[in-house]
Amino acid sequence: MGKILVVDDDQDINRLISTILKKKGHDVTSAYSGTEAELLINMNTYDLVILDLMLPGLTGEEVIERLRKVSNIPVIVLSAKGAMEDKVEVLNLGADDYITKPFENEEIIARVNSQLRRYTKLGASNDIKNDTLMNCDDKSFSDIANSNIANSNMSDSNMSDTNSDVIYKNIHIQSAGREVFIKGEQVSFTAHEFDIMVLLFSNPSKVYSREMLYQSVWKNGYYGEDNTVNVHVSNIRKKIAEHDTEEYIKTVWGIGFKAC
Repeated sequence: MGKILVVDDDQDINRLISTILKKKGHDVTSAYSGTEAELLINMNTYDLVILDLMLPGLTGEEVIERLRKVSNIPVIVLSAKGAMEDKVEVLNLGADDYITKPFENEEIIARVNSQLRRYTKLGASNDIKNDTLMNCDDKSFSDIANSNIANSNMSDSNMSDTNSDVIYKNIHIQSAGREVFIKGEQVSFTAHEFDIMVLLFSNPSKVYSREMLYQSVWKNGYYGEDNTVNVHVSNIRKKIAEHDTEEYIKTVWGIGFKAC
C-alpha cells in the first residue's frame, strides 16, 4: 500500500478521495492548498500525489513544476478542467496522469494502483529526493537545484534490456544512466518520454499501437479516449527537432507509431 498526498481545496472531494483510498489500505494525508502541499512534501515522503489544479496559494501547475525539480514521484492531476490544452500543459510539466471531474471511484483506484505499481519498481528516485531535501534545511523545493531524477529497471517484457544502450540514427540512449544524447549533446526527457523512445528505437521495424505504448510505459489499463500517448510523442518530436532535422517517429494512421 502507498503513502498518498491528496491536494484539493474542496473539503468534500478531498474527504471522498481520502476515504476511497483509505478503504483500500493506503496511508492518506490531505492538503487544501498548494502552499500546504509544498510544506508537506518538504517534510514527508510520499509515494504518490493526487493534485487539483485550481488551488489557493500555489496553483497545481506550480506545485508540479517545483516538485519535478527534486522528485519523480507520480502525480495524478484530478481537475474540473477538461480542455485538451489544460491536459497538454500539465503533462508537459511532468504530471503522470490526468483524471477529469466528475470521476468514478473505481477509476481513481485503478489509476492510483497503476502508478504505485510502476513507482514501486522505480522506487530509487525517492531516496534521491530525500537526501536532497535533508541537505537543504528549511528551503522549499523551489529553491533546490534542478536535477533530473533517474529511473531504472523497466520491467515490461516488451522493453529492451535496460543494461544495453540504444543507438538509433543520431540518438544515443544510455540506459544505465537514463540519459539521451542527440548528435553528442545531452537532451532532457521525462521518464515516460525516455521509456517510449527506448521502446520505439529498440524495435524500429515494429508498429506500436497507442494501447501497446500506454500499457508498456504507464502500466495502466487503456482508456480509449486518453490522449496521453499522443502528447508525449509530440513532446519527443519537438525536443528532437530542436537538435536534429531528421525525422525519427512516424505516425501510422489508424494504428499508432513506429521509428522511421
